[in-house]
Amino acid sequence: MPAKEKESPTKGETTRLAIEDAAVELFIEHGYHATSMRQIAEHAGLALGGIYNHFASKEELFEAIIIDKHPYKKVLPALLAAEGETVEGFLRNAAKLALMELESQPYYMNLMFIEFVEFKGKHGASMLLEIAPKVLPIFEKLVKGRKELRITNPAMLLRSFFGMLVSFFMTDMIIGNSHLNKLMPKDPMDAYMDIYLHGIIRTKNEG
Repeated sequence: MPAKEKESPTKGETTRLAIEDAAVELFIEHGYHATSMRQIAEHAGLALGGIYNHFASKEELFEAIIIDKHPYKKVLPALLAAEGETVEGFLRNAAKLALMELESQPYYMNLMFIEFVEFKGKHGASMLLEIAPKVLPIFEKLVKGRKELRITNPAMLLRSFFGMLVSFFMTDMIIGNSHLNKLMPKDPMDAYMDIYLHGIIRTKNEG
């Protein structure tokens, strides 16, 4: 049976995307509060009223961007494709694939900084309403029947995994051009995963 062709976006969807793309560029360049809806409209090549046909306010537009531009939409297929016969193997492969996607969209972390600083994370609930139902089943499957895992709560495992990715990405940005970066191991992500998976304290069996 032939594969179903992907439908072309409607004119409304194309306009909405153009508005979001214009807003992203301006938010990153000038900041959220320094960017007006009129500037976004001009940058998108629209009349001001054209934006309000899609978004009632600048905050509504920002919330839509946080959801629509979220890397999970590209990370999710990567997680589904991640291979590994063990939990550790899966998580290591998934982390590398997810990090590659985050690095290909560095602007998104800038948007998240705006979300954290300007909005105190208030749009997190809306974001999770979209994301969690699609991602959580992967971690539910991961913890099912896995005796080697100390964490049996899939939601907590999901939180810790993505928290680890975000912390690595943020600290990598901070130390990127510093002398400290030269002291990092050859594969810092792999070393970071060792800490995430096994902690920093040796067990008695490890001597």
